[in-house]
Amino acid sequence: MAFEGSVEDRLSIRELIEAYSDAVFRRDEAALAATWTDDGVWNLVGTEVVGKANIVAAWRQAMKEYTFTAFFSVPGDIRVVTRDCGTARVYASEYLVQADGRIRHVIGQYNDSLFKSRGRWLFRRRIYHLLRDE
Repeated sequence: MAFEGSVEDRLSIRELIEAYSDAVFRRDEAALAATWTDDGVWNLVGTEVVGKANIVAAWRQAMKEYTFTAFFSVPGDIRVVTRDCGTARVYASEYLVQADGRIRHVIGQYNDSLFKSRGRWLFRRRIYHLLRDE
């Protein structure tokens, strides 16, 4: 089965995924940072960024390329492995308007490692795989 663990944990993980998407849509750095552990790792198509502050800085730099960003995500798999560790596979669809007006539609997949800290699920590691870029 693709979804394993308590309903409460799986709902909290879904809310984490949705909070990340919402932060990207709104370009809210604080909200994006709130989804990560302090020692989080973001691997974006082979480029690895370590630490929450560095992740936010890299994301901020990447967002400068776009005048508009729509980010939608859907979990394909959520598994609570232990009471404070889990995994997820998340599909993302991005509609991006570049500064020069060109439009990109990007489809990707995140493979996530999750950690529950003080009753709250966070991303510990997100590995992004590009599936399609138009």
